[in-house]
Amino acid sequence: MRIIMHIDVNNAFLSWSAIDLINRGSKYDIRNSYAAIGGDEKARHGIVLAKSNPAKKMGVVTAETLYSAKKKCPALRIYPPNFKFYSEMSHKMFELLRKYTPDIEVASIDECYLDYGKVQKIYGDALEFAKKIQKEIYDTLGFTVNIGIANNKLCAKMASDFSKPYKIHTNFMEEIKDKMWPLPVGDLFGVGKKTAEKLKKLNINTIYDLAHTPSEKIYPYFKNQSNYLINIANGIDDSEVISEPPEPKGMGTEVTLPKDIETKVELYSYLESIADDLSLRLNASKKYGSVICVILKDNMFKRFSHQKKLMNAISSSKEIYEAAKKILDEMYDGRPIRLIGIRADKLVTELTHQESIFDKFEEKEKNYNLDEVVMNIKEKYGKKVINKASHRKFNGLKH
Repeated sequence: MRIIMHIDVNNAFLSWSAIDLINRGSKYDIRNSYAAIGGDEKARHGIVLAKSNPAKKMGVVTAETLYSAKKKCPALRIYPPNFKFYSEMSHKMFELLRKYTPDIEVASIDECYLDYGKVQKIYGDALEFAKKIQKEIYDTLGFTVNIGIANNKLCAKMASDFSKPYKIHTNFMEEIKDKMWPLPVGDLFGVGKKTAEKLKKLNINTIYDLAHTPSEKIYPYFKNQSNYLINIANGIDDSEVISEPPEPKGMGTEVTLPKDIETKVELYSYLESIADDLSLRLNASKKYGSVICVILKDNMFKRFSHQKKLMNAISSSKEIYEAAKKILDEMYDGRPIRLIGIRADKLVTELTHQESIFDKFEEKEKNYNLDEVVMNIKEKYGKKVINKASHRKFNGLKH
């Protein structure tokens, strides 16, 4: 029988920051205080990435501005994110789980799917196994996880969200009518905010309502997505647990985003920082990319990419960003995005230049000279010493 588990870290960024602070000598656990993880308080883009339960009770919500959060909770203390440490904790959890099975699909920095059906004969009852790994993660790594158990990925994801923290829930096919159907339609994984609003206007308010709606009723509004929406409301999901694919040839940088991003303008900001990082690595390796690829992963964890072959190989951050921005414009359809990356493929070690009537060779040469200066400064004094004025602060880059 197919049994899938969804393992999700409880309040990952705040929990991991708390562990990091304790490891560095802090006398108290910020999980028990009015605390939030956020960007620069003085910057206009500073937002709440995570908040403690005491802060949540004061009305603080994820993705609101730090200014707004402080108005609700004057005692709120803001701690900067430490994405390097978050990546380390994430890696340790996934490695712990891989002791038991290689069939693990990493969905984001703090959650994964585990195909338990393939190893059930080895480890026995699914619920007992879930308790075992939940306790092992807490005892060895110091943070708690929720675990959802079901017959497919969709229902397992729904189960892990039923109630938190440090809980285990089942949501097998025979339980859907009691556990899923009474929930608001907006709670259905895969139904975004805008879709939920449209459904409510059609008097489809619960998951039960959607599960029992004829496809022809919603087709004029959702077109080819209609059957998909009705299927997931009925708990139907045939997608496989796909373990980590082999590293592609080339050089790339990816960012797991702290929240769903639904606007190109915000995605541009991340692209620019990624282009900078990738440019530094290419220049350090004395390599140039002949193909630029943009990678996206949506909030349903579907990974897709689009690439473009260039007339001339590049390593300049400005040219990488401009190429990636054009590719993003072509491929992005407005869906919520959880991961974004750029990869340079068909790497070459010599820079040859094929002229076109649109080229400004002197400007290109300036870009490469500037990148070399920036690389030398960052190598000597660290990556944070110099940033372009338009950049948002973000250090969660994954190579």
